[in-house]
Amino acid sequence: MPQSNAKKTHGILALAGLEPYQEKSGEEYMNEAQREHFKKILEAWRSQLREEVDRTVHHMKDEAANFPDPVDRAAQEEEFSLELRTRDRERKLIKKIEKTLQKIEEDDFGFCDSCGIEIGIRRLEARPTADQCVDCKTLAEIKEKQMTGA
Repeated sequence: MPQSNAKKTHGILALAGLEPYQEKSGEEYMNEAQREHFKKILEAWRSQLREEVDRTVHHMKDEAANFPDPVDRAAQEEEFSLELRTRDRERKLIKKIEKTLQKIEEDDFGFCDSCGIEIGIRRLEARPTADQCVDCKTLAEIKEKQMTGA
């Protein structure tokens, strides 16, 4: 049974319990309401990531066992290794979220770090930590591929 688009919220917006931001006619870009919208999104995301970190710590404490069987021990070590790599990526993401929240506080959020144009509400809802517009990000990725030969 298909849902109406008005009721669909995905990913980070759903996590924050928010609907996509509806811009009003003549509304200034990155006004107080928009900054507050993104602040709520980022804080909900950071909170969820911190809960994951706590869950991992408790899981590893609860599941840590000294298996006599080397295969069982190796499987557990591999599982823990994967969890720790994931948490490390999330830790880095938390730092990026905190940097973005700081940009909101300094009223420096929503504009491309490279060219200064508006990043755009929809792009920021999809990736709230984006610090480049689509064009600059695309160019940066092309340059990176050329440098790495990928």
